[in-house]
Amino acid sequence: MISTREKIAYGLGDTASNIVFQTVMLFLTFFYTDIFGISPAFVGTMFLAVRLIDAITDPLMGALADRTNTRWGKFRPYLLWFALPFGFISVLAFTTPDLSEDGKMIYAFVTYTALMMVYTAINIPYCALGGVLTADPKERVSVQSYRFVFAMLGGLLVSGLTLPLVEFLGKGDQAKGYQLTIAAMSILGVAMFLACFWGTKERLHPPIDQQTSFKKDFTDMLKNDQWRVLAIAAVCLLSGMVLRTSLAIYYVKYFLNMPDSITLFITLGMVGNIFGCILAQPLAKRFCKVKAYITLQLLAAAMCVVSYFVPSDQVILAFGMFIIWGFTFNMATPLLWAKMADVVDYGQHKNGVRITGMIYSSVIFFIKLGVAIGGAAAGWLLAGYGYQPDIIQTEQTQQGILLSFTVYPAIGSLVVAFVMRWYTLDNEKVDQIHLELNREVK
Repeated sequence: MISTREKIAYGLGDTASNIVFQTVMLFLTFFYTDIFGISPAFVGTMFLAVRLIDAITDPLMGALADRTNTRWGKFRPYLLWFALPFGFISVLAFTTPDLSEDGKMIYAFVTYTALMMVYTAINIPYCALGGVLTADPKERVSVQSYRFVFAMLGGLLVSGLTLPLVEFLGKGDQAKGYQLTIAAMSILGVAMFLACFWGTKERLHPPIDQQTSFKKDFTDMLKNDQWRVLAIAAVCLLSGMVLRTSLAIYYVKYFLNMPDSITLFITLGMVGNIFGCILAQPLAKRFCKVKAYITLQLLAAAMCVVSYFVPSDQVILAFGMFIIWGFTFNMATPLLWAKMADVVDYGQHKNGVRITGMIYSSVIFFIKLGVAIGGAAAGWLLAGYGYQPDIIQTEQTQQGILLSFTVYPAIGSLVVAFVMRWYTLDNEKVDQIHLELNREVK
């Protein structure tokens, strides 16, 4: 059993990560288009282009972490080494130097790329750490539930404080306000990464005689059919989610016509997310994790589609649907991450090789690819529907924002529910794999 204290320490690492991750999802598109002054089409293309770099850096980072050996373990030391660079580059990404239009695009591309690279360097080892804290499947769900409750608390911090802090610290200068706000949050994030480093312990290790190469690890990963299912599910899941969350500000400001309620809308949505994560563990104890996950994705898709039919004057209903969607969608999130640890065990059982870092890094790449596709789609759709900042939008643009916020994200959840039909690691099979792995160790 892992102590509650250690679960909290591990969760603080994702609070730190989400200070940036949630800021990127909720505010970066808006910051680039409305504060920095970059076209939404360029923003969308940039988000997608940076994922090409991740296609190289993510698996390399996973392989490097698998081969790291220190007195602190394989994955924990990266929290110590990259906490400060992560905080510093986060501030640079939300800094607005006085440049020409081309200069702004170059600056945005360079700093966003650097942010994603340092995010890779700290987040992949952090995620893999969750797979080596315990071998107990039920404890894994518990660890991930704690993690995502604290992750959503980070999101709540971002959604509730970002715009008020921008106003307070910027004193009318939004560019300065964003820079100082992210600086304050980054200091807090660095402290939380260090708390995660000191408060956790790695307990699962590869076989002592394991000899592998990057090429063999990559080949073994591709042979893992359950990894393939999770990879496809991850990219589809995040594409829809990020499209929806990126457009939440635009939905409230331009469809509901309530710009002063943006913070309240996304904050209440984050509260729904937190309660969803809290209920993931009791759900996993009572029902099959696979069936529960598929059902939750179908319900999340239904919430999105129903939201399309909510008129702009039905504000309470619009808020309520967003909260319920977040609750349903994020009840499934800890289940997905617990599945990654199960896929690592499945790969070891099938191929005799334990490649925790490689499995996690590759799935995280597809998660980030989904983030990029969702962010890119948001930018392209805004441009395609004729969006222009800070004006009264045409009826066509308003309808485009509504469709992009409601119906299109539902497609992602529906595809995930369909793909997960091929995921076979239910509770019974996972227990069987653990029994056989324990026999091999003995």
